[in-house]
Amino acid sequence: MAVILPPGAINTGDPVEPRPSATVLLIRGSRPFELLLVRRPGGADFAPGAYVFPGGTVHADDRGASDEIKAAATRELFEEAGILLARRGRSLARGSDCDAVRAGVERRETFAAALAGCGLEPAFDRLVLTARWVTPSVLSRRYDARFYLARMPSGQKVVPQEGEVTGWLWAAPERALHDPDITLVYATRSVLETIATGESATELFKRARGQREVPIVEPRMVETESGWVVQR
Repeated sequence: MAVILPPGAINTGDPVEPRPSATVLLIRGSRPFELLLVRRPGGADFAPGAYVFPGGTVHADDRGASDEIKAAATRELFEEAGILLARRGRSLARGSDCDAVRAGVERRETFAAALAGCGLEPAFDRLVLTARWVTPSVLSRRYDARFYLARMPSGQKVVPQEGEVTGWLWAAPERALHDPDITLVYATRSVLETIATGESATELFKRARGQREVPIVEPRMVETESGWVVQR
């Protein structure tokens, strides 16, 4: 199937360097489980109008963390969906902690500073790497994206940030793949296909943790008579 590309999407020069980025497959329930999908604004730079997993690129503030990719994943999940993967001691953050961190961010504190001001630290161990995708080399915008599994923390709720997303929903993988009202980009669909296996959430996390090495998937784009086609 041909892919509809916006103007300027194809790069006619040397390949650009992929930007490090992180995406979170936030899961609630067990069998069947559901994942959180957020819808991009119509004018977004990446995947306008499509449903995707919360995520984004590494920012300067993330680079001071012990793992800048996981730092980006944690921050983007909070910015886009209001979900906080953090802890105070052994206790995971709850709704009141989300409100306190959100207030700090609204005061123009960095996400890391807002966390520290609330006595919290990122819970990087809650993120389990399941896939890694690199955008095809012919595109002008390229990303080196890690996809992490994470469980929905108890005592929290989705609070999307205005301007970041225009809608959100919980959906089982099979529904997300087949519901005509859910528009997916190629990478999101492909990752969903790898987890639409009928496994429980526990089995899915176990499989992800059992990977000795997560392969890098870099699809190719081929120009055909009907347009550009993505090939694995």
